[in-house]
Amino acid sequence: MKRWIVFSIILSLTYGNISETSIAENTRVKEAVTFIQVWLDAQRDYEGIPGISMAIVYDQELLWSGGFGFSNPAKKNPTTSKTIHSICSISKLFTSIAIMQLRDKGKLSLNDPIKKYLPWFNIENTFPGKGDATIKGILTHSSGLPRESDYPYWTGPDFLFPSSENIQKRLGKQKTLYPADKYFQYSNLGLSLAGEIVAAISHMDFDTYIKRNIIQPLKMRDTRTFMPKNMHGKKLAIGHNARNRNGERLPLPLFDAHGIGPAAGFSSTVEDLAKFGSWQFRLLEQGGNEILNANTLREMHRVHWLDDDWDPAWGLGFRIWRNNEKKFVGHGGSCPGYRSSFILQPDSKIAVAFMSNASGVDVGSFTEKSYQIINIAVDSALDSATIDKPLDPKFEKYLGSYLELPWWGELAIIAWEGQLAGVYLPAKDPLKDLMKLRHIKDNTFRRIRNDKTLGEEITFETDKKGAVTRLWRHSNYAPKVR
Repeated sequence: MKRWIVFSIILSLTYGNISETSIAENTRVKEAVTFIQVWLDAQRDYEGIPGISMAIVYDQELLWSGGFGFSNPAKKNPTTSKTIHSICSISKLFTSIAIMQLRDKGKLSLNDPIKKYLPWFNIENTFPGKGDATIKGILTHSSGLPRESDYPYWTGPDFLFPSSENIQKRLGKQKTLYPADKYFQYSNLGLSLAGEIVAAISHMDFDTYIKRNIIQPLKMRDTRTFMPKNMHGKKLAIGHNARNRNGERLPLPLFDAHGIGPAAGFSSTVEDLAKFGSWQFRLLEQGGNEILNANTLREMHRVHWLDDDWDPAWGLGFRIWRNNEKKFVGHGGSCPGYRSSFILQPDSKIAVAFMSNASGVDVGSFTEKSYQIINIAVDSALDSATIDKPLDPKFEKYLGSYLELPWWGELAIIAWEGQLAGVYLPAKDPLKDLMKLRHIKDNTFRRIRNDKTLGEEITFETDKKGAVTRLWRHSNYAPKVR
């Protein structure tokens, strides 16, 4: 017992107050995770996405991670939270962190012109009297550089990305798009050059620097600066097109980002990105130095660029936005056959990572809507006045999906706040569409309206053995299908 007390004190001093019961074990959090799982599973089917995976972290605790569908549909390999995907532009966060590490060591200044470290930086400055592109301009996408190196690498079917040498050779034939520090222009070319700066200053190749200074210290064992070809179709998911007019998502060949790697070449898993989120919460809470100085991470999370119309907002590498008065930081990724999203809300200490092996997927909606669901549950779990009340076991038989064709897909009955609730699937905004139910008697419930009054009856029909077979609402029924 004494040893446990001492251990608890050490943990408390190291990580702050830690309760004996994890947040993930709270009933409300379990309900929220199940809600998210039901929604994700349905959305994947209705949108025809081959495979998806997600991880949700609260501070230092992984609340849930999992996957649905197939990483390799032809072989029926299931997608899991350990499935590797391209994270594409989320790569830019790691490259930006590398730049800030070198800045903190006094190796560079953010206001330095790019040419100071890359003598071959010979792009034609269309606005010579307006200043030169700087490192800070690269990180905030305000450098005035064009979006891409002058090659059609986003064009299929081959997606031929240029080497570092080819980027350098073509650079002198390109022109700046805008004056430096005038407009926001997202630039893969800019972040690729940031990777070249990292290599030039550190005197090691970019891949080695990132592995030694970021990936290995964070124990992100399935994160790489490249796509592991030997794992393609196995642990590395096979990418697919956006849906064509026939509703098909066709497989794509594996791409190699080559010289664009610092901007778009990394691969990872949702579980590794969860570690990436926990590291940021830990550093912001504890201060000090771990990979970065805590104040440097705060600096990266602050707005450093706004266009005149105040949209978009960008930090140093991080995209920044607000929703319901909350500040979010993160990044999305879109490469041939893959889409991903990583969002982090510093105040609530919740991060969500989502990956899919298909293009044309609204990944930001998945992470943001999942955040909304889990945030309510975590707030409830942290509120000492909230009673952790599970669903009455006698109501568990009603849980499941009820077929609503041809009008809608299905009505899912789930546990929410210790009672039953329903949500029609597919749903773009499942929390907003949630329909809470109040038990009246026997198999009869009533919908709780937004003004807290009671609406129509919802009655569950059972067979002779007591198994639920139908749901009745407005004098019509929906059969239970799962």
